Amino acid sequence: MTIIKTEFSLALNQVATERGISPDDVIASIEAAIIAAYKREYIETNEQEITAKVNKETGETKIIKEGKNITPPGFGRIAAQTAKQVILQKIREAEKKTMASHYRSQIGSILRGRVIRFDGYNAYLDLGKAEAILPKEEQIKSERYEINTNSIVYLKEITEDKFGNPRIIVSRIDPRLIEELFKREVPEIANGTVKIKKVVREPGERAKIAVTSSQGGVDPVGACVGQKGIRVQTVTDELGGQEKIDIIQWNKEEKLFLIAALSPAKITNVEIDKDSHRAKVTVEEKEAPLAIGRGGINVNLASRLTEYEIDIVQIKSQEAETTNNVTSKDKIN
Repeated sequence: MTIIKTEFSLALNQVATERGISPDDVIASIEAAIIAAYKREYIETNEQEITAKVNKETGETKIIKEGKNITPPGFGRIAAQTAKQVILQKIREAEKKTMASHYRSQIGSILRGRVIRFDGYNAYLDLGKAEAILPKEEQIKSERYEINTNSIVYLKEITEDKFGNPRIIVSRIDPRLIEELFKREVPEIANGTVKIKKVVREPGERAKIAVTSSQGGVDPVGACVGQKGIRVQTVTDELGGQEKIDIIQWNKEEKLFLIAALSPAKITNVEIDKDSHRAKVTVEEKEAPLAIGRGGINVNLASRLTEYEIDIVQIKSQEAETTNNVTSKDKIN
């Protein structure tokens, strides 16, 4: 019994030369699959007694029991189909691994993907050469992932599922997505003139990015904002258009950095305790809503950006009496 030689030779050659898979590995997989197919057809077979032999030159397949050829008549068609399925599976596995290897070098970069499937939990994106998974926990809560819509994503990692298949994991909430988008839009960041010190965000709502310049005369905030705000608006649009981005000039003087981080609120006074990393920030009553932000988002982001626990103290306008204390911890949902 011989599998059609031309099909067998071409398929085996394709796997071995084009996909970088060992012919011996393919043959071993075919033999295991043929034994399984034989056992399905002949249930009474003792699995310890039989082996399969495939000639990789001719494709001839034999079922061997105790050294004798017991290949049933007509089993050649089953063997041929089994071999074809195994080879095609090996090709698919090789393609997945090759694509995963290609994208492994792009971990930490941004890619554009098209939504091809959404199961109500995970979204699946076509990256062009491979499929990526956007897990529920990496999605912006306010976004809807409809079929054929395009999104910029951050390539976070490549893992393996329980079968050993590669899984390309992408994110829409990672702070590094914003960092990479600014690198793309701002030449001064790309060439190192402007440096991003830190990014914090509440995905879909608000983000703060601290920037500094390595050259005198270069305004890092202005470079990121762009003429008429075009650069920061482009980044905002890529994030869905709803996430407000505050660009703040980093300052080694912690008090000045705290004041900038709480913008757009006007700060009356700042007292810091470096040992406990706490800051007492005094603002007038009318500035308190801006300093705290809706749901505490502004003070929380400022706290994460500066790495200080911030206590907002409100005072009445033109008076020195304290009327209310609000801490950043109180504003965490």
